[in-house]
Amino acid sequence: MILGHIDSYVPRAAGPRWGRVAPLVRQIVREADPLLPYKTTELLGVLAKLALFADDQGMESSARVWLSAEFIERFVQVGCPGVGEATRGNYRSRLLRLREAVIGPPLVTGMPAKLSASDASRPYSPTEQAALWGWAAGQPTMALRSGCRVLLALGLGVGLDSAEVVPVRAHDVRTVGADSPVTVAVRGPRQRLVVCRRRIERVLADEAEAAVREGQTSYLFRPAAMARGKNTVTNFLARTVKDPKVPALSMGRARATWLVALIDEGLPLTVIVAASGVQTLHGLSRVLPFARPAHAQAAAELLRGTA
Repeated sequence: MILGHIDSYVPRAAGPRWGRVAPLVRQIVREADPLLPYKTTELLGVLAKLALFADDQGMESSARVWLSAEFIERFVQVGCPGVGEATRGNYRSRLLRLREAVIGPPLVTGMPAKLSASDASRPYSPTEQAALWGWAAGQPTMALRSGCRVLLALGLGVGLDSAEVVPVRAHDVRTVGADSPVTVAVRGPRQRLVVCRRRIERVLADEAEAAVREGQTSYLFRPAAMARGKNTVTNFLARTVKDPKVPALSMGRARATWLVALIDEGLPLTVIVAASGVQTLHGLSRVLPFARPAHAQAAAELLRGTA
């Protein structure tokens, strides 16, 4: 592709955002194109997607910011909804080669996470979360609908994993009044009290109240199930009606979504560690690539501190 075509390239449906990122996209491709085996259209396409994602995230327009290994990984995992694993792998490869051509090779220890190993840590996007709630409401029986709502509320609202969901009783979900927070007393080895996220607390409270009204005062999830073990959640999900347009419900991904939301909103790490039940900050490392990076100026001000 000749340079004139690079200058005239415009991605579809980019809107006014493209004007903010286009000069740097074109500059990076001009610099890297002679050094890489990819077609110029391939480089322009994937870099434009990355740049528009960075603009949506409020990131600084900088080659070092866009092509940092951390941001490339976040884009590949979070910024490509509806894209298959093979395509995400191709995006990563092209962007890392762009990084090498423009910035230089990565550190010898900088090994990207395998997609198959990182899926459980990839948060659900807002669109995916909405689709999951709709999927839960569309289940054919009341028991399936209730069970799916409980899983979503405990995962997205409280950050519980499968092992922590199973022993929760209806009376473990507590609220004092209409305007009071809803809390969950988590049982097991990571026993703790967790406040539910505001936008989900009503769903969780309603499910607990319904269970009490029906005399199901023991278990909140699958109260009629006698056998309860490590496969209780997976066995239940196997009975649900699947929708090819909706991502599979994973308690690991739901918990990761909850964790990343807390990190992005700037909660103190001590609060996040206590609420999540992890013992050290290392327990949060798997979700950090998906946290929203701070703008360079904001980060500098935070690092400098107050007078």
